[in-house]
Formats: sequence, C-alpha cells, structure tokens
Amino acid sequence: MNDEHRPAPDRLDAATLGADALGERATLVQFSTAFCQPCRATRAVLADVAAVVPGVTHLEIDAESRLDLVRALGVTATPTTLVLDATGGVVRRAVGQPRRVDVIAALGAAIGD
Repeated sequence: MNDEHRPAPDRLDAATLGADALGERATLVQFSTAFCQPCRATRAVLADVAAVVPGVTHLEIDAESRLDLVRALGVTATPTTLVLDATGGVVRRAVGQPRRVDVIAALGAAIGD
C-alpha cells in the first residue's frame, strides 16, 4: 500500500510526536529545519505564547529527522505550525511565520474559552 495517498490524521498523540505529553489545554506543534530562518522567529513566537497561556505546550519537531511524520501530515514547507486541542485534534494549520495575535486566536479556537 502506498502511504502517499492517505489523508493526514486529524488527531495526534504525544507518542506520535515524540513528546512526553501534550499540553493540558492545547499544543503548538512546529515543524522546522536547521537552516530555516523564519523557523527561529516562529520558535520565539510560539514559545512566548506557550509561556504566557496556562496549559499550552510548544513542541518543535525537526522535519529532516522525522520524515515519516512530515509525509503523514503532508508538511511541504517549514515552518509549519499545527494547533492541537487538549485531545490532540488538529484545529488549525499554518505555513510560514505566524503573528502572535493569530496564534492566540487559533488557541482560542482550540481551547474553546
């Protein structure tokens, strides 16, 4: 069976992402590569938001070392950010460097507050 044509999963768990746990309320998953300049700025924005919003975790995944996951999720560029709700459901997906206000709005949708 060819995995290329499988739809991307709409729910992810900590083990799949290589993490100990997902955030209690939401998780910001960032796919990056070593030489991606916008990835550095994205890391700063997502880490900052996760630090000020209780129950939110930021996970950064090296796309080059997790090609299986990159392919399964259809990640074609870095940075790519997925916003997961408390159960690991993918509620938002964005490519490129996000603005802080957009990340906070996406978290609002994930958390439901």
